Amino acid sequence: MTVKKSALALLALPLYFACSAANADLLADMTTRGELKCAVYSDVPPFSSPDAKTRQLAGMDVDLCQALAQQMGLKLTLVPTSVEARIAVIATGRADVLIANLAYTKTRGNQIQFSDPYYVAKEMLLVKKENADKTLADFKGKRISATKGTTSEQSIVLKGGKPVTFQDAASAFLALEQNKAVGFVTNTMTGIKMISQAKKDGIELAMIKEPMALEPIGVGMKRDEPALLAKVNGSLKAMDDNGTIDKIWDTWIGPNTEYKMVREERVQPLSNLKFEPLE
Repeated sequence: MTVKKSALALLALPLYFACSAANADLLADMTTRGELKCAVYSDVPPFSSPDAKTRQLAGMDVDLCQALAQQMGLKLTLVPTSVEARIAVIATGRADVLIANLAYTKTRGNQIQFSDPYYVAKEMLLVKKENADKTLADFKGKRISATKGTTSEQSIVLKGGKPVTFQDAASAFLALEQNKAVGFVTNTMTGIKMISQAKKDGIELAMIKEPMALEPIGVGMKRDEPALLAKVNGSLKAMDDNGTIDKIWDTWIGPNTEYKMVREERVQPLSNLKFEPLE
């Protein structure tokens, strides 16, 4: 090789390595590290919050992270995050995946990619018991309360209601109790808990059977990582088939817990679900 060719070859090396780095994928990096960095809430029970005795994070999403890491053959490292920062923790690469009761919306779908959902949350309408037999159509144009800036508020608009919003769920719920609104929208799990609490206070409430909106819950990942997406989807399907997800569900939010939730949907492609995504 001539001196000139040798010099050209050396000049080409940085470009080669730059291209190789660009083509490297996150799953390969995780495999090399032998680690799954899984972001969870720092304090949102029953999904992830400090255990009263051990002070270690515990909850449904923590158990799902552990099961996913085991299924992928990786060591688990938890990355605590807040509701506000949970998308950024993935977009900036601080965590490989996000399991934080994350619902698919159009905006989030443009920011990160979602796994196949492992359950479908529902926005539900709570009403006074005398209105329990009505349908959602009966509430079009009516005042319905929700927490400001949430998907609950979006679902009211979607169904033709008039949203009356508050800074927190407690205030929005109080509006229903005080007849300042004919209904209050929240997710099924919170709704069941609030109906139970209201009954202790002598107030009979009910939940309209038809959902206001569907919110598929999945694992969040950085966009344009097809190998990681395929691996996570395959792992979730295996965890669904062998009963792991059902066991975790029943432990934290199942029929024998205060949330009394029944898991109805199985792991399936998002495209299989017939729903109108919220913004």
